[in-house]
Amino acid sequence: MHDLEATAEWQQIHESSQDGPARLVELMDRHRERLRRMVTLRLDTRVQSRVDASDVIQEAYIEACDRIQEYLSDPAVPFFVWLRFLTMQRLSLLHRKHLGVKARNAARDISIYQGALPAATSAAIAAQLLGQLTSPSNAALRAEASLQLQQALNDMNEIDREVLLLRHFEQLSQKETAQVLGIGEKAAGARHLRALTRLKKVLNIEPLPNAAQPDTNLGASGGQNTKQPVDSLESHSNRAEQE
Repeated sequence: MHDLEATAEWQQIHESSQDGPARLVELMDRHRERLRRMVTLRLDTRVQSRVDASDVIQEAYIEACDRIQEYLSDPAVPFFVWLRFLTMQRLSLLHRKHLGVKARNAARDISIYQGALPAATSAAIAAQLLGQLTSPSNAALRAEASLQLQQALNDMNEIDREVLLLRHFEQLSQKETAQVLGIGEKAAGARHLRALTRLKKVLNIEPLPNAAQPDTNLGASGGQNTKQPVDSLESHSNRAEQE
């Protein structure tokens, strides 16, 4: 028996699969907001007027229902990680359908199966980091900071950038991040800290002592000034040192 088969989640999914698709969808809906964040951030701007995140998730749900017995027979990863992978696959297919040869080069994307899945752009990540600034003076500051952040993100190792994205915008735990990328938890933690340290330098924050356990809310709710991403980076970098 696989370790995950002994979990309460596996038992619940197994029982729900016997009750039909509607019950299974109820379980998947627990992860809908996390999946929506992932799709929204990775959806190519050229198809945003034609493809909605809800459509991508719905197609993933249908595939999950069709393949649930396949998952239950070999639950190599937690259910959410598997469902996220299916959602990424659907998003990739929609990109190819609407963009054809213009779709993003698959060789640079990362997944738990090393497949061709969409990556978020540095501009999208920078926008999430900087929040929603509205005043004219802050708009100019935000534009300048955005360019600096984009350059720092572009210069990062791809996996480091992906770790940052998974931890802070998709709000995955360190364990889930490691499972998605197919690396060890310690390696995921080290890459996380390295990425945060680089961004802190861009935002002119000095390294600080160790802190408590990490949380994963950076960039999740936006803000009204540049101090929020700065404070968040400072806090998360310190906490990451404890992982």
